[in-house]
Amino acid sequence: MLVLFLLALPFLVAIGWFWYQVSPPGDPGPAVTVVVPSGVGVSGIADRLESRGVIGSALAFRLYSRITGSSSFQAGSYRMHKDLGARDAIAALERGPQQHYEKLALPPGLTLAEITTRVGALPGRSAERFREAVDGGTVRSKFQPATGQSLEGLTWPDTYLVEDHEDELDILRTIVGSFDRHADEVGLATAPDPYRAVIIASLIQREAGVADDRPLISAVIANRLRDSMMLQIDATVLYARGGGTEPLTNADFARESPYNTYRVAGLPPTPISTVTRAALFAALHPADAPFKYYVLTDASGRHAFAVTLAEHEANIADARRRGVLK
Repeated sequence: MLVLFLLALPFLVAIGWFWYQVSPPGDPGPAVTVVVPSGVGVSGIADRLESRGVIGSALAFRLYSRITGSSSFQAGSYRMHKDLGARDAIAALERGPQQHYEKLALPPGLTLAEITTRVGALPGRSAERFREAVDGGTVRSKFQPATGQSLEGLTWPDTYLVEDHEDELDILRTIVGSFDRHADEVGLATAPDPYRAVIIASLIQREAGVADDRPLISAVIANRLRDSMMLQIDATVLYARGGGTEPLTNADFARESPYNTYRVAGLPPTPISTVTRAALFAALHPADAPFKYYVLTDASGRHAFAVTLAEHEANIADARRRGVLK
């Protein structure tokens, strides 16, 4: 009997170990996310589950999967727990992936720096890693100049649902790809200089407070560029300053920057914010109007437009008299 017991002992230990790995005692541990890529088989899934602490043994998982005939699992993101064991892990896999999303709200008019901050605020994401993705040059817009390195203005404003398995590079690909699709729909590819049109659209985006003003501001920009006039757009000065909500000062207008259109002729070197379809359309289709000046005229964001400097100064005086300008 002793000899038989000693012969059977290794098998009993193996069975006990196997059952422990299949259904460990106690409560499961903390939640973890396991991503199953497309094309990965049982062995690859077992290794991923073991590395995430969901199971204690990839070997036991493979054996249990073979015994139960469970081998076809969907690719996707799974919410599991550590110390789950092979049986419950397979049950979770058979229920299918549970997609978990984080909302990334990117309203129109954001700079790339502001977008970076919002991406960095997502759970598990890093602003630094997103900046590295932006600077790495792996992701490029089809409207980006061949020698251009900046993605400023070449991402699309929207609310995105970011899945657990998507990293900073995936997010960048999504928002740049979305820009390219929307820009194609507006007809940007047919413009003589698409990138120049995006820069103009970003100025319109930041300056226009109401929809009716967009094509008129576009006309002002076109007319001033045609006549070699300085653009003198406050939004570019704010961008050169690095943003902020404080009023612009004399020091801001005197700032040395290629984005300061009070000191540098022509357009800024890149867009200054993200844009909407309406801003892109206005950039591509400026109004047929002779205006060269505009000034804020009421609290709604509407502007008064003028052809001559004298008319413009009269509009400024009227805005100050009504308290719109200080």
